[in-house]
Amino acid sequence: MSIDPKTLRQAQLIMLDMLVEFDAICKKHDLQYWLDSGTLLGAVRHEGFIPWDDDIDISMPLEDYIQFQELASDALSGDIFLQTKQTDTHFPFDYMKLRSKKASIVEFHEINKNVEYHQGVFVDVFPMVTLPDTKYHKWYYETAFKLIRFFSEKNLHVQTSIPSRPLRTFLAWTLEKMHQGWENKETKVIYSGKMPDVAAMFYVQSMFPLKKINFEGYEFYIPKDPNHYLGNIYSFDYMQVPPPEKRTIHAHEVNIH
Repeated sequence: MSIDPKTLRQAQLIMLDMLVEFDAICKKHDLQYWLDSGTLLGAVRHEGFIPWDDDIDISMPLEDYIQFQELASDALSGDIFLQTKQTDTHFPFDYMKLRSKKASIVEFHEINKNVEYHQGVFVDVFPMVTLPDTKYHKWYYETAFKLIRFFSEKNLHVQTSIPSRPLRTFLAWTLEKMHQGWENKETKVIYSGKMPDVAAMFYVQSMFPLKKINFEGYEFYIPKDPNHYLGNIYSFDYMQVPPPEKRTIHAHEVNIH
């Protein structure tokens, strides 16, 4: 099922409102975040959404991520649902999402399934930690991510998995225990095991201080060197717009309420 472009654009603008609200909360409470993955690419390449994109990706330092999660229930408006394993017991992922109550999405992996968790269009929020810049820690990080994917209930990067929340939790915990903090200039910034999709590593001095970029007429934070960041996520020339047959989306269906 293809998504009507007008419907997709309506959903994007709803997600943009969510991002604006998220940004305001972070500024009020002095929390750091940056646009990530396809949202960062959209900001750099399109000054807004990648035209066919159907979500927003954000990353935060682990400490800020935890603080945001603690204050979000009181800080967020009634139009946004904070989705975690604690607020939505059927939610199959370990990171948090902001879900809109104004529009819903059915992703391809949810087709013809009895989905019991909130399905509002979403903003993904990922926690980030740091590791020493050594071959061992790089190997451990990549290996842990492979195992977490294998033990995940839902993951788009593996065909077969054996879901195990305790093992996922333990592996993510080991990565967070290696967290060095943010002052060491020789450290690498990595995704926490709560978001095991791309085992990319970024030099901390290429990340901070964060800077602002135009995105859909607003300014949001991005890494200091976005080309370093994007170059470590994507193996292809990310500044080239892919042909239609290579444009990937999450959504099978989007509905505006």
